[in-house]
Amino acid sequence: MLEECGIKFTNGTGKLKNEARNFPLEVLFLRDDDIPYYVERQVADIGIVGENVVLEHNRDVNTIKQLYFGNCRLSLAIPREESYSNLSWFNEKRIATSYPKILSNFFKENNIVADVEVISGSVEIAPGIGLADGICDIVSTGSTLLSNGLKEVLTVMKSQAVMIAAKSLDNNRQEILDRLLFRIMSTLDASGNKYILLNAPDSAIDKICSILPGMKSPTILPLAIKGWSSIHSVIREDEFWEVISKLKKAGAEGILVIPIEKMII
Repeated sequence: MLEECGIKFTNGTGKLKNEARNFPLEVLFLRDDDIPYYVERQVADIGIVGENVVLEHNRDVNTIKQLYFGNCRLSLAIPREESYSNLSWFNEKRIATSYPKILSNFFKENNIVADVEVISGSVEIAPGIGLADGICDIVSTGSTLLSNGLKEVLTVMKSQAVMIAAKSLDNNRQEILDRLLFRIMSTLDASGNKYILLNAPDSAIDKICSILPGMKSPTILPLAIKGWSSIHSVIREDEFWEVISKLKKAGAEGILVIPIEKMII
């Protein structure tokens, strides 16, 4: 992500500290569980870490930006052969997890009384060796649960990578952070949008423009063929196929879709 923001780093594998060549930034590679603590103590000014880790460790830091990668969920899972109907299944059960604070708070909010067993790793094996009745762990595809004879039954929270910052940054560090955030937001906005070009009869322009509002409004350019125009706009990737279908019905032809490298709003 930082490289996509135009920040260049010195080469080197296995280095735990890397300094940018063209931006006042030094990157420390740390265990994810340690990152909130290092930021709280201002050993690092900012950190990039999973949202679930921030909530579990509850350090005195500010979450300043969701980064839209590293998407996963913290879910409850039980042995595949077990019958599950609702959350009350977990009453009086032993549940293994690496996220005891999040899970305990979740159970408390839902009036579930369960024994939370803290495990630092390999949580999925706990039911198979008799340590727990179920687990609460990070899930991405679900393949690890499946291979360990478990099934996902409930999502406790969704998570993604976030940027956190120390509570008090001096003016110089805040100015550098603002510059970095400008680059990151421009890159993230670009990755979530597509540039679209299409041809349409002039009679369909109003209808198509109502589908394609763009950043302010679509760009309309006349074609060499009388009565036709080229319309340019930006659409969100998560709305792409729905919008394309509407454009076709409205009379759009020759639709081209182009990735956006950077997007300055």
